[in-house]
Amino acid sequence: MSTTTPVMRQYLEIKADYQDAVLFFRLGDFYEMFMDDAVLASRVLGITLTSRNKGVENAVPLCGIPYHSSQGYIAKLIA
Repeated sequence: MSTTTPVMRQYLEIKADYQDAVLFFRLGDFYEMFMDDAVLASRVLGITLTSRNKGVENAVPLCGIPYHSSQGYIAKLIA
């Protein structure tokens, strides 16, 4: 039985088509980034890197930004 959530499955399907891009995945009022995208974005943007399923062996790194302020973060990533 897979422990991958429907949201993570959707993310992985989209990410497979855009492997060379940082994928901003909208969840509610935030854009979230996962795995390698989260590690990169947290470093470049100076935002907190956390993880989904903390305390488990294969915790998924994640970070997020409010969607209403995404333009400034996007500009910083592509600069």
